[in-house]
Amino acid sequence: MYTESDQTLSGQKKAAWERFLAAAALKPDTDTDQTVTVWDEGQIIACGSRKGNLLKCIAVDPARQGEGLTAAVLTPLRQEAIREGHSQLFLYTKPRNRMLFAPLFFYPVAQTQNVLLMENTRSGVQNFLDSLEIPRREGKIGCIVMNADPFTKGHQYLAETAAGQCDWLYIFVLSEDKGTFTARERMELVKQGTAHLKNVTVHPTGPYLISSATFPKYFLKDRETAQREHYLLDLAVFLKWFVPHFGITHRFAGTEPTCAVTGGYNLAMAELLPQNKVEFIEIPRKQAQDTAISASTVRREMESGDLDKLKNLVPEGTFRCILEKINR
Repeated sequence: MYTESDQTLSGQKKAAWERFLAAAALKPDTDTDQTVTVWDEGQIIACGSRKGNLLKCIAVDPARQGEGLTAAVLTPLRQEAIREGHSQLFLYTKPRNRMLFAPLFFYPVAQTQNVLLMENTRSGVQNFLDSLEIPRREGKIGCIVMNADPFTKGHQYLAETAAGQCDWLYIFVLSEDKGTFTARERMELVKQGTAHLKNVTVHPTGPYLISSATFPKYFLKDRETAQREHYLLDLAVFLKWFVPHFGITHRFAGTEPTCAVTGGYNLAMAELLPQNKVEFIEIPRKQAQDTAISASTVRREMESGDLDKLKNLVPEGTFRCILEKINR
């Protein structure tokens, strides 16, 4: 028996890995930085992959359970992740596999019927929340979760409207660096664009909310099911941790006339949040020239370089940031 660690798989090794995952009812996910395979007599008996700080595609031959193969896979994945600077690791698995990872010091964050999110830091999510300022927990406490790539006049209108209906409003800005604007830039733009609102606090989501780039579609049977589970798991994290910690009573979102993904998420919130004593309020999107303002429209206008249109779509701070990017 021997273990191999590869940045990419190809040829017969890749074919063997794909067959092994298929037997475990997993779809091969090649968006990885590292894949570990354990072999015995020319056959894969365990495997696992990693993308950044996310562990995925972990499988063990059912006939070899109890031989420490999960640890044999996770150990080199952990070691390489640490060398790359990732101390906090996450993995998605099915709830029935929880006890495979518990002895290896992975702790549950939240779960749905089909998906369990675990992390390698005990009380990691609680420690993160404890690091955030909480000016007020009592009264009507509102919440908005946004990507703001970039922060537009539509986002600003949503924040202003929600803040006017709350004693305090928390805005959580997606922490993933996956868009046109960095997480640091987006946080600063949201803070600038809401500085005139005296009952608003802006916080990062950390790795815990709306992590769309890392959700494990590879072990769910189809795209529609995967998207639904993404909504449900994200809301499970929100309801289990964020709602009680901040005393959230209301969650606000803009209506979504064009994006099916965001529209589906709004529908999931409308269904699940009231069941858990959180009121969900959709606010009609602010419009410019009879069209709903969106970050995607702003990004398109950045490509075209139409500064006059951009001025109508974004606050002054965002416009300055866009000019800096264009000039660079």
